[in-house]
Amino acid sequence: MVKAILTILLIILVTSSALADNHAKTTADASYELSLLTGYGITHRGFGETRTQVQTWDAIARLGWYLSDEIGKGSWYQGRHQLLVELPYHLVVDHGGRSMVGGYLLGSWKFTSLSHLKPYIFAGGGPVYVGLGLPTMGAKLNFSYQGGTGVQIPLAQATMLNLEYRYHHISNAGTASPNEPLNSSKFLLGLSWLY
Repeated sequence: MVKAILTILLIILVTSSALADNHAKTTADASYELSLLTGYGITHRGFGETRTQVQTWDAIARLGWYLSDEIGKGSWYQGRHQLLVELPYHLVVDHGGRSMVGGYLLGSWKFTSLSHLKPYIFAGGGPVYVGLGLPTMGAKLNFSYQGGTGVQIPLAQATMLNLEYRYHHISNAGTASPNEPLNSSKFLLGLSWLY
């Protein structure tokens, strides 16, 4: 099964990269971008009310729309506003392979003044279904907020390598008791294609 998943991902990456390169877009003139991210997350026991260690393998599909042309040309903050919609899948590797799925809406600022690196910051959140079976969480429908930073490194005209860190919080927002939050760090790697 792992070989089949890796083969499918490779086909998607090669096909998407070829399609993106045909459009010859850059961060300065792209209308939107498609990203696939994967990585590792771990909770911080003792941070806030977090008491349970949860480790995840994360897979995130992201669609980002550029909302503006470049702003602040010639300044250190030169960049573009972006709206990100994410569909995350979090496989919990240390609680019997249980899962968390959700949908996130994030606002982002992508710095465009550097020629070979495109740093960005983002924040937002959304609902997440938590099927961990933890008695300390009180509800399966929870909410997440998160913020982070990353950098895109151009691999080709319209293909970027993403390196990203995010702080990720999950709790039921006081809708049920108990309400132990999961405060974690996520380290992600991925590819983006500009269109």
